[in-house]
Amino acid sequence: MARTRVLFVSAALCAGALLGAAGCSGTYLEMGQGGTTPPVTPKPARSGAAPAPSPAAVPALTPAQAQAALVTAADLGGAWGPSRGTALWRDGLLKAGTTAPDCQRLLDLVYADEMLGADPRALVGLDEFDTEAQLRYQVSAAPRADVDRVLAWMRTLPQKCARFDATTLRSGVQSVQVLDYALPAVGDDRQGLRLTLSGPVSEETGEGTVLTMDVVVVRVGDDAFAVTNGSLGDLPTDATQTAVQIGAQRLADVRRQGRVLV
Repeated sequence: MARTRVLFVSAALCAGALLGAAGCSGTYLEMGQGGTTPPVTPKPARSGAAPAPSPAAVPALTPAQAQAALVTAADLGGAWGPSRGTALWRDGLLKAGTTAPDCQRLLDLVYADEMLGADPRALVGLDEFDTEAQLRYQVSAAPRADVDRVLAWMRTLPQKCARFDATTLRSGVQSVQVLDYALPAVGDDRQGLRLTLSGPVSEETGEGTVLTMDVVVVRVGDDAFAVTNGSLGDLPTDATQTAVQIGAQRLADVRRQGRVLV
């Protein structure tokens, strides 16, 4: 029997069972001998461009990597050594209250040593025995977005908290000054603050206490660290600068070596 070409244009016929898989709009079907319909290979559905793959999440530093990224007393030189305990001025001066929310948050975070959260990946405390300064350095476990928010907030503090009073339980009212603290151009983002807390003058000595403290956060890629360095005497600011420079390089090296090992 000759092959017959049939044109179906009727919407009613298009709805029929035989043509249910063929579609409408004047589709041509070739009818073979015996009236059977040869199989129709469906065309693949067209879609837009495939979405770009999301970047792989950066794995967290291992405990060993975080420890390797810490600074040491040998890095700082001089009379620095392992900390002998929490400095007395932390409770006496930093545990204080004020009426400005941002300034209170700053005091709370510095007192608790939690500029980048409560659970760092690694932490070291170092004391300078000549000046009784105390430096604390911690490798953060905070996500990059959280670190960036802290850095942005810190940048506002030299204006928001330039000068304010804070009341302590042990040392009276402290006059607090917050200044921007210049840092070496290391890492991918950074912010430093210089805090000065000046206490009331003692009638016995004619002098008042003055606590000077550097507060620093540095982000290196997706990792970050925080440094605080404070003293009631002469603050060894070179230790802050050294900790920032060596810490940023060490953190970058640890991450680079981890990629090589993978």
